[in-house]
Amino acid sequence: MSEKRLEQMIGKLKNKGYRITPQRLAVLNILAESTEHPDVEKIYIQVKKNFPTTSMATVYKTIVVMKEIGEVIEIAFSDGSSRYDGNKPYPHPHLICTKCKNILDPDLDSLKNMTEELVNETGFMIQSHRLDFFGICPECQKKMNLEK
Repeated sequence: MSEKRLEQMIGKLKNKGYRITPQRLAVLNILAESTEHPDVEKIYIQVKKNFPTTSMATVYKTIVVMKEIGEVIEIAFSDGSSRYDGNKPYPHPHLICTKCKNILDPDLDSLKNMTEELVNETGFMIQSHRLDFFGICPECQKKMNLEK
């Protein structure tokens, strides 16, 4: 799946006239294969392993371009931090642990028709949506029980 996703991202960049540098390709590969919704720093650390001269600015610029062309979604938080999803660059729900900040993509059939239902009920032209569920993941729950 990630190979096909990477090809889609590269194709869209080429169609928009962007160059595919080795560093940009490394960022795209991380975004395409990651299901962990990495932040810029995590992507930067991974890219630097193979391209030590890569700057944080290169990673930021690549993510900004990918957001602009609709190939990455940003999950922004109230503390000013952001995580990125290039694996599934379309609106979908997220489960977010408030303790460890882990993010999961649940597959909920009951939400698939929600946008259509909202359009029918309200007349809104929905351009995008974000649905996040916040809670404590099973791992953090276990840790909390051990501490008590």
